[in-house]
Amino acid sequence: MTVISSTWTTALLVALPALPFLAVLALGILRWATGKRAEERIVWAVLYAAFAGTALASALLAFQLFATERLAIEANLGDWFAIGHYHFPWRLRGDRLSLPFALFASILVGVVASFSRKYLHREEGFHRFYLLLGLFGAGVELVVLAGSLDLLFFGWEMVGLASALLIAFFHDRPKPVEHALRAFVTYRACDVGLLAAIVWMHATTGGAALDFVGPGLRWPGLVVPSEARDALIVAFLLLWASIGKSAQVPLGGWLPRAMEGPTPSSAIFYGAISVHLGPYLLLRSAPVLEAAPLAAWAVVAVGLATALHATFVGRVQSDIKSALAYASMTQLGLIFVEIGLGLHLLALAHIVGHASVRSLQILRSPSLLHDHQHLEQAMGQQLPRTGGHLEGLVPAKIQPWLYRHALERGYFDALLIDWVVEPFYRTFRALDRMESRFEIWAGGEAEAPDPTSGLDLLEQRR
Repeated sequence: MTVISSTWTTALLVALPALPFLAVLALGILRWATGKRAEERIVWAVLYAAFAGTALASALLAFQLFATERLAIEANLGDWFAIGHYHFPWRLRGDRLSLPFALFASILVGVVASFSRKYLHREEGFHRFYLLLGLFGAGVELVVLAGSLDLLFFGWEMVGLASALLIAFFHDRPKPVEHALRAFVTYRACDVGLLAAIVWMHATTGGAALDFVGPGLRWPGLVVPSEARDALIVAFLLLWASIGKSAQVPLGGWLPRAMEGPTPSSAIFYGAISVHLGPYLLLRSAPVLEAAPLAAWAVVAVGLATALHATFVGRVQSDIKSALAYASMTQLGLIFVEIGLGLHLLALAHIVGHASVRSLQILRSPSLLHDHQHLEQAMGQQLPRTGGHLEGLVPAKIQPWLYRHALERGYFDALLIDWVVEPFYRTFRALDRMESRFEIWAGGEAEAPDPTSGLDLLEQRR
């Protein structure tokens, strides 16, 4: 593989994730050293400068890559640790997939940082918001520039943590905290897929590097296991990880609830960048999907089911942010379909276009109704209803069923509660009671002072 590796390209590649992380570290040390919060203008300036520097570095690297017509730019920083045959490499790579994504993410995060200066002015959590935004930016840069799945997982978890903490930004209210926990649990359940894929790759190929260069590929991808069965298992594990991050069915119920966070974080996370990391992972895994056609068709099926589900459900939402959440889910489903069909450049263009439009729509959502009223006043009448052409395609007999289906959000939430959450609670409540009885028996107590267990008390509070 033809790559560029020099001192200045290495410095620029390292600067992409390092600048936002150093900005967060500097603000944290300043708070610790002085014992008081920095002024809002200082917090904003530090984070804005970090992402401006990241955008400039990304642009310079992209220019260098396309000017020389090389395949990638690499920075090898050695191993974090090594145990036997396993080693954790600190290797960053800029190529025709990662550098456009890194540049685009840097610009959007910088725009949101600038927008949030006035939107969150005098807000109690102003400083916390910017620290989490910086952590998120560093995590995204690690994900897109990682030269192996090991390092990608590190950034993947940083993004998930920042996402959950920003959903619970208004932690004095119960609903944001509840919805943040729902998103966090969904992330954890699906991130097991990415972790298992890394372990499986190390067991079958000796590593999880993104070094595969095959005919027709425009950027390096995940190395394909030699056995078709192993390729299929890895592909399905990565699909599972992408389903959780990108809110695909049946686990997409957390996305509209994630809108409880501040509007700027909703725009950058759930309209622009975070939800598109699932498709990014699949684009990186394109060689494995090509080697496992069944998994590729599963990607198409998941995306198509999500697009149809979100289209119906989004039409009955009563608030603008939930409607935009389902609109994002619809487009993400179509991007999954494009990736499953092998239309990689179309999927990349779709990601950039959708992220730009959706981020702008979510940032404007607080004033959208106000603008709508002004438009109706200027026209002197109500705006015509849209979407009637879609209803005409649906037979009248099944329209009431589809309406109930949409109101219940496809019944996915109810099914997950009845078949996953409740059995989980019942199992662990029973284990908790057994443990309590064993403790009483082992301690020689005649009777339990209070049969109510900790899990039962938790359930009562819920």
